[in-house]
Amino acid sequence: MAKPDPTQRISELRRLIRHHEECYYILNAPEISDEEFDRLLHELERLEADYPDLVAPDSPTQRVAGRPVEGFPTVEHLVPMLSLDNAYNDEELRAFDERVRRAAGVGDAAVAYVAELKIDGLSIALTYNDGRLVRGATRGDGVRGEDVTPNVRTIRAIPLSLRPSTGPGRPEAVEGRGAPAGRIEIRGEVYLPRASFARINKDMEDAGMPLFQNPRNTAAGTMRNLDPALVAKRGLAAFTYQIVADVAAAGDGVKTVPYRTHAETLEAMRSWGLPVERHWRRCDGIVEVAAFCTEWAEKRRTLDFDTDGVVIKVDDLALRERLGTTAKFPRWATAFKFPAQQANTRVRAIRVNVGRTGAVTPFAELEPVFLAGSTIGMATLHNAEDVARKDIREGDTVLIEKAGDVIPKVVAPILALRPPEAVPWAMPATCPVCGSALHRDEEEVVWRCENASCAARIRRSLEHFASRSAMNIEGLGESLVDQLVTRQLVRDYADIYAVTADTLAGLERMGAKSAANLVAQIERSKSNDISRLIYALGIRHVGEKAAATLARHLRTMERLLDATVEQLQTVPEIGPVVADSVRAFAAEPHNRDLIARLRKAGVKMTTELPEPVGGEPEGPLAGKTVVLTGTLKSMTREEATEALEKLGAKVAGSVSRKTTYVVHGSDAGSKLEKAQKLGVETLDEDAFLALIMERE
Repeated sequence: MAKPDPTQRISELRRLIRHHEECYYILNAPEISDEEFDRLLHELERLEADYPDLVAPDSPTQRVAGRPVEGFPTVEHLVPMLSLDNAYNDEELRAFDERVRRAAGVGDAAVAYVAELKIDGLSIALTYNDGRLVRGATRGDGVRGEDVTPNVRTIRAIPLSLRPSTGPGRPEAVEGRGAPAGRIEIRGEVYLPRASFARINKDMEDAGMPLFQNPRNTAAGTMRNLDPALVAKRGLAAFTYQIVADVAAAGDGVKTVPYRTHAETLEAMRSWGLPVERHWRRCDGIVEVAAFCTEWAEKRRTLDFDTDGVVIKVDDLALRERLGTTAKFPRWATAFKFPAQQANTRVRAIRVNVGRTGAVTPFAELEPVFLAGSTIGMATLHNAEDVARKDIREGDTVLIEKAGDVIPKVVAPILALRPPEAVPWAMPATCPVCGSALHRDEEEVVWRCENASCAARIRRSLEHFASRSAMNIEGLGESLVDQLVTRQLVRDYADIYAVTADTLAGLERMGAKSAANLVAQIERSKSNDISRLIYALGIRHVGEKAAATLARHLRTMERLLDATVEQLQTVPEIGPVVADSVRAFAAEPHNRDLIARLRKAGVKMTTELPEPVGGEPEGPLAGKTVVLTGTLKSMTREEATEALEKLGAKVAGSVSRKTTYVVHGSDAGSKLEKAQKLGVETLDEDAFLALIMERE
């Protein structure tokens, strides 16, 4: 009997395995048992071991890398991965629909939408070149993410090669293979199925280790693990939802995908063997969209994955192009968030946390309660005024909810269950860490510890300095920072650059290799652009964008430190609030000394960013002065400042007759009263958001 041709058998095994992977991971309709699948895979592994010349990079056996990787390089996305604006009720859904119809000029005619379940995982961008998977990257900051290809390859729901495409309107095919030609990027979401999460926690419990809190955080941590073998064992899954053409291949912009509607792109991805969540629905008008949202708010717990809402997208791709995007959101899509899930529990204690800027924030320590897929033991209380307004007391039974199914917060106490000994809570007069007196500015609701040497402030500041958006020192996280500060090995930013392998010896979970890697990361960070350093210094009100703007215009740290408030305000998009903060930072002798020590350590003090083109600030709000007061629900004060400055406005700290608008949130103070006396136009949060969206 003739010996079977190994080439043919290997090809047949790959075809069979890919077919059964699709049946199991994508169609949710397995045709064979796990044991039969493993038998096919092991046969292929034996044949490829015997005939190594026949091993192909997209073979099912090549999903798991042979050894852990050293780290994840940063890569740029073909097109920025934007966030989605949110809608929380039918009224906000209708408002979104009205904006779309007004921009489309269709009057009262219904717009067709596609409604998809919003997967509670982490965004991923998959790059295929001539049908083969060549890269998988995380969302990161939306412009750049981490290249996690070795881990992406372990996810069996993600095909290593795309299936031949058929039918009218399909992209041009690669000769002999039928897969989409050229380079395309597929957007999707990686998640951890509930069954996998339960299995992992059972293994952790059996090993006597702490349990993971929820599937989303476990999935996110797993994707950044350096050992692909561990990632493969965890059992991640994925869904895809968007095709992005290659910008570079287009020459003069984004290449148009050969489809008329979003529904067609979902069908195309499914035809290529990509996983597409099957419950999506094309809706004729916003009424059908609202019905879909209501239906799945009730049915979501029947799924094997977590979903926290519905993504609504305009179906017509040509209309999408006309609608365009803002700096943060596409105008043609929104995310409807399901109502927060609620539960009752008891407040064991009310404690406070000290942040890097000295902000002291109360939080509730709760009796653990299971809610929306995770065990809740703590919840935010926002600020002292919020605690007093809701009258939350230690010992109270309270109603808690997970806002967006992610962040737990206390809604209200249940007064009928209040114990007689419960007394109103009062903000401590001193910092719980260093004992310094707390201070609150008249126009703020936040109490602060102003002791720059406070250990809690130092810890949070060091974590911020090392964070990905700042100096990006991988490995210098919360646990290590805590050990370094506790042992007084690091007291400020400059001390980081004196850390050696000997310094790290003896610290928990810090072997020789980990120590060498961290020291290398610290050394690499010295060459970062000054824009990262400015942001890393934690100057109040100076976010990433403002830091880059200051670096681009002033060029050196010396010029930044010597600039007057007036000179700083000549920089486009830098208003008096940011200018005052920078000047106050530069006037502090301790900060000057810190910069000198960083310079002596070899940290770069200049920028490589291109020099700006001269001229006055541009934008639809150029020449306008805006004052912010109170607490906004939808964004922080820094985010609101950045949004206004991006549109050309100046954000001031005080109200005068020259003020154009005063934007007020909850707990607004005397600035609102002064604006009303002077006749200055005031905007509540909804009017403020409408102003930004119209001008963008």
